[in-house]
Amino acid sequence: MKIIAVTACPTGIAHTYMAADALIKSAHKHNVQIKVETQGAMGIENQLTSYDINHADKILIVSDIEIEQFSRFDLKNIIRVSIEDVLLDVEKVFLIHCRKR
Repeated sequence: MKIIAVTACPTGIAHTYMAADALIKSAHKHNVQIKVETQGAMGIENQLTSYDINHADKILIVSDIEIEQFSRFDLKNIIRVSIEDVLLDVEKVFLIHCRKR
């Protein structure tokens, strides 16, 4: 399974990157491929390509704010998750949203 995600928080500092790290670690445990784009104080890092978007099985938007370039995901099935949910229990997020179906 291939998952892509975008993480962003209001200040774009700690929580953006903490959520990205949590997703990457959990994906590894679940034997899932993941690529995470961060939208933080340094701008967009590890930007998702159109190939990434078109070949993803799941798309997670992990943010409580509007993300930049959201139109890239038009017509895609997006799963929205709060930063807090990922930081408090990333395993639960994976069990609910990232299982193979």
